[in-house]
Amino acid sequence: MAIANLSDVEFGEDLPAFTPDTSLETVKTFASLVGWGGARFSDHEAAKKEGLPGAMVPGILSQGYLVAMIHNWAPDAEIRAIDTVFRAPVIADDEHKITGVVTDINEDDHLVEIDITVTNAKGETRVFGTATVRI
Repeated sequence: MAIANLSDVEFGEDLPAFTPDTSLETVKTFASLVGWGGARFSDHEAAKKEGLPGAMVPGILSQGYLVAMIHNWAPDAEIRAIDTVFRAPVIADDEHKITGVVTDINEDDHLVEIDITVTNAKGETRVFGTATVRI
């Protein structure tokens, strides 16, 4: 059920999990569109030569996926803030899951705070943070 009103939101509510497209092809296209060339976003072997475990998903793409999860849950929500910590690289072609949980509801200002996370298939947290949205 899509959230339309603040009264529809429950403290502790899990947002529907979201599986982003982290394919190398998508990552390469995105990096090219934002002007971020380089092997770290386009070639696993070349990225490994730079000391990375493989080609990375750009951080702003990971944040975009986190925002997409929020908008899938509450299509009319206004993202007021998103604060993320990049604990470890999100690697292209690996399976990831985007999750969120409601951790605060401010009824006076119609604001909802959501803890947001990107984990890989091993359950390792790659990115975490908080989003504040107005509903």
